[in-house]
Amino acid sequence: MDYKETLNWLFSQLPMYQRVGKAAYKADLDTTIQLLEKLGNPQDKFNVLHVAGTNGKGSVAHMLASILQEAGYRTGLYTSPHLKDFRERIKINGDMIPEEKVVEFVAKHKETFNQLQPSFFEMTVAMAYDYFSGEKIDFAVLETGMGGRLDSTNISNPVVSVITNIGHDHMQFLGDDTEKIAREKAGIIKKDIPVVVGEKQHGISEIFEEIAVEKNTSVIYADEHFDLKPIQRRDKTKLFYDVWHDNEMYIENLASPLLAVYQIKNIKTSLQVIELLSTNKTITITRQTIAYGIEHTIENTNLMGRWQILSSNPLTICDTGHNPEGIQAVIDQINQTAFSHLHFVFGMANDKIPEKILYLLPKEATYYFCKPDIPRGMNTDELREHAFKAGLRGKSYSSVMEALNSAVNNAGVNDLVFIGGSTFVVAEII
Repeated sequence: MDYKETLNWLFSQLPMYQRVGKAAYKADLDTTIQLLEKLGNPQDKFNVLHVAGTNGKGSVAHMLASILQEAGYRTGLYTSPHLKDFRERIKINGDMIPEEKVVEFVAKHKETFNQLQPSFFEMTVAMAYDYFSGEKIDFAVLETGMGGRLDSTNISNPVVSVITNIGHDHMQFLGDDTEKIAREKAGIIKKDIPVVVGEKQHGISEIFEEIAVEKNTSVIYADEHFDLKPIQRRDKTKLFYDVWHDNEMYIENLASPLLAVYQIKNIKTSLQVIELLSTNKTITITRQTIAYGIEHTIENTNLMGRWQILSSNPLTICDTGHNPEGIQAVIDQINQTAFSHLHFVFGMANDKIPEKILYLLPKEATYYFCKPDIPRGMNTDELREHAFKAGLRGKSYSSVMEALNSAVNNAGVNDLVFIGGSTFVVAEII
């Protein structure tokens, strides 16, 4: 099989959560453990930074990888889902896994896949571990797919466990309140391994601290130690900050290419992780290198879909925020953006609770409802019906691109076109 045939086989043979939803979810790690044993347990052959959380974990993972790359470490990065190319999920120093490596891995282990029947995610994690091991990387930054305790990435040996925050997502799998979700995310906490949590949340921090005590470790909250003070600059391609750590200047004039204000939390989390690893001598790094790592995050890792500007006339922006907390962060950012009228291209997955998101959206916008091209996509007529009940007005379109083209054509020169609601809506237009 060539690369295209290999991908077709993977997508058709292995259940993929991003496409089919609940049918691909497994409530145990047995298959992952068996699969990795067949591969010789490659996950034991490199150091891991393990990142979980409801929002921000992808951004944090990319920032950490960029910083480690700038420090000279050979760095693997595993993230999900991909937006355009399957190989986005598995990178070393910013370069995607070569097509021939994907083909070789599947061909070599196809019999094992047929025997164990792993999910798409289980197979992909195993591929990443095998590739990272063979390439003799120094560190791997692993982003959990969902939850933590039962996530396939949780079969690893981290030097630090990172939890960005807790919010309402994947509740049909992780629990119907934030406390239950927090316990699932806290499943990545390992015995004697330090834990960095992005923000101290009421009712949640006690859970992390309780589990940390059980695991003979402790929790460091990034927002208790780091503070970013915005600096006004004419350069609109970056945001600038003075960074303070425990009330002392840490980095002056830090330049971030991540243009959403919500990234401040993620920068704090990333800095706290690096500070911890530097303090305990796991890595050797200077603050100037840390600053370079943040500044070159997009260049080093090709992070996409986070308040990404696609065009300036009309101003067209997309963001992958897709749960209530992520959408609220997006709305807050929209409210800080200058425009005459908002044209909102919106679609979502059918396993989300639409009311929890739709009532957050601005009512004065014009909406272009669409269905992402996956089985999990919510039907546009159903979505529009929910949206009308929430006081939102707009039309349904047969595809994401048709919706976007209509929005751009209707937008005035000073209007804002925003695309979001689902990672998969964004994936179709990037």
